[in-house]
Amino acid sequence: MKTVLNIGKALSDENRLRALMALREGELCACQIVELLGLAPSTTSKHMSILQRSGLVQARKEGRWMYYRLSGPKASAEVRETLIWLLGSLAKDRRVREDAGLLRKICSVEREDLCRSQRTRK
Repeated sequence: MKTVLNIGKALSDENRLRALMALREGELCACQIVELLGLAPSTTSKHMSILQRSGLVQARKEGRWMYYRLSGPKASAEVRETLIWLLGSLAKDRRVREDAGLLRKICSVEREDLCRSQRTRK
């Protein structure tokens, strides 16, 4: 039951849904997610932590970079079924389509430049 409760909590916020949908194309750096959502890094980190706790997202650290991706085939059945439902349900959502266009622009910026610009905005 705890898995389902954590998934429910993770899905109860628009920013977390936007982050999940952004990850459907593959792994993203935390800086890219911060830029997409337009939130403070600490707020984005909290959202990503909730997504990780639910099992919907996996994270890895490489040097100073934190990367996130959707959980894969080894995830629990609840997580896999939720991701299939979510990705199908929101694929044509206006905000998700707008985010996809913005994400293409964000991903065209060098990661170091993106992260450096976020640090100077604090």
